[in-house]
Amino acid sequence: MSFRIFPFSVFLLASVLAANAQAADVIRHKIPNSDFPIAGAIEIPPGVTVVNLSGAVPSVSNVDAPKDSLEAYGDTETQTVSVLKNIEKNLKELGLTMGDVIKMQVFLVGDPATGGKLDFTGFMRGYTQFFGTKAGQINLPTRSVVQVAGLAGPHYLVEIEVTAVRKKK
Repeated sequence: MSFRIFPFSVFLLASVLAANAQAADVIRHKIPNSDFPIAGAIEIPPGVTVVNLSGAVPSVSNVDAPKDSLEAYGDTETQTVSVLKNIEKNLKELGLTMGDVIKMQVFLVGDPATGGKLDFTGFMRGYTQFFGTKAGQINLPTRSVVQVAGLAGPHYLVEIEVTAVRKKK
């Protein structure tokens, strides 16, 4: 009889261990000796679904400006906030939040106001409204920021794509 109980006990123990592995949290490693608001690395445990969102671009922020002008979309900070609000909305529709974002790729076009260089300071002012502050999301993603020659819309200064994770229930 103990022979029959043994396989069941092994099955039960394996089930408990698997459930614990599935319930594991995403591990976010800070950048050593830094308070910069991104993660240095992220580990995704088994049992987590990865969700990739396509690049998001800004919405018109100034309806009084000509629709095909930079003034209609705003500066880098304004566009960053607009893009992150669009991402937040898309995540919510998927049952996710900004806290589920693990990776962010940011594409910035040179701003005419900065002599054609990317406005990293403006980007960070917008970004920290959503990540890395007490008021914003403290679950920091890994992130890359690059300057590109242009985006699909001639007055877009910002496009962001993100990867998020969903814990299985």
